[in-house]
Amino acid sequence: MESNRSASEHLSSPKAAYIHVPFCHSRCPYCSFTVVANRLDLVDRYVEAVTRELTALGRPNTVNTIFIGGGTPTLLPREPMLRLFEMIRQWLPLAGEGEWSIEANPQDVDRELCLLLRDQGINRISLGGQSFDSAKLKMLGRDHTGDQLASSIDIASQWFDQVSVDLIFGVPGEDMQVWMSDLQAATSRGISHVSTYGLTYEKGAQYWSQLQKGQLVAVAEEIELEMYLYAIETLTQHGMNHYEISNFAKPGRECLHNQTYWKGDAWLGFGPGAAAYVDGTRSVNHRSTLKYLQRMETGQSPVAESQTLDWPMRTRERFIFGMRQLKGVDWSSLSSSGEPKSVEAIAQQLPKHIALGFMEWKEGHIRLTPQGLPISDSLWLDYW
Repeated sequence: MESNRSASEHLSSPKAAYIHVPFCHSRCPYCSFTVVANRLDLVDRYVEAVTRELTALGRPNTVNTIFIGGGTPTLLPREPMLRLFEMIRQWLPLAGEGEWSIEANPQDVDRELCLLLRDQGINRISLGGQSFDSAKLKMLGRDHTGDQLASSIDIASQWFDQVSVDLIFGVPGEDMQVWMSDLQAATSRGISHVSTYGLTYEKGAQYWSQLQKGQLVAVAEEIELEMYLYAIETLTQHGMNHYEISNFAKPGRECLHNQTYWKGDAWLGFGPGAAAYVDGTRSVNHRSTLKYLQRMETGQSPVAESQTLDWPMRTRERFIFGMRQLKGVDWSSLSSSGEPKSVEAIAQQLPKHIALGFMEWKEGHIRLTPQGLPISDSLWLDYW
């Protein structure tokens, strides 16, 4: 009988942690994340619940990366924010030159906040800007202006060496000129990291129902493709490495935390809706903030879903997620540690996609080509 994993496969202990903060001023119409709007009355209960979840570790777990996401983490009032940070430092001590990121709303960023975050040990800030264009921001339901985003970048850059900005393209009514202007505004400010995302219509989001009712018209796929390719051209011309399908960074400024996911390494997750991947088991906390709080307050597990991945599934996921990176997958490493039949099945599919020009071999890695990047999601069905 075949072992569930080979002796050479290493299921590493978690060296990354994600903490989800669910609070927002309002819910954006494109958002399907675990968030609650205008419920700061729940903040103290939330901090106490996350503290209990952290304490359940039993002993401090040293990590290389921490990511506080949301929601809007910078919406937290200062006192509970500091209590949360204290608990994170106690239970998730950051190793040496580790990376500690926080997502921030441009509207919240000022000198006082940046000093507080830096003094707490945070060394990377990710701004949920989405656009510099006022009409586009209004369409997205954002509560900041383009000028506020530009100002937040300038302020954050004074206190952090690593400043990242999220930008969305393909918003209803957007044309190439607006997207070109967004990219020009971003590159003119010397940002170290940019994430670009095509707008998606997720079930549960307001945009989803509006699209189904014909109240929204999605941007044509060919225009969205043109926007994506233009982003690649523009950002790489400005000295950024295109290191993952949606991510660009100045050399040495790649997001270390997100690479945990793409490499298939283990990570811890805390807070409502937070996912974790430990020892081959993926789990997700309850997505309802109130249910999560109730579970933690009554001594129940916050986990709502869990799945233990067998060796073949881990092998396939490692390939698919790894292919999101522009460097691709180290074939020798996958072959030596992956489940043999799964590696063989993957290998049998590669010649087809190489012949079509979507993949290529490069220095022992199999990777996507520029032609394969925009259509990569359609390729992965062949590898399950």
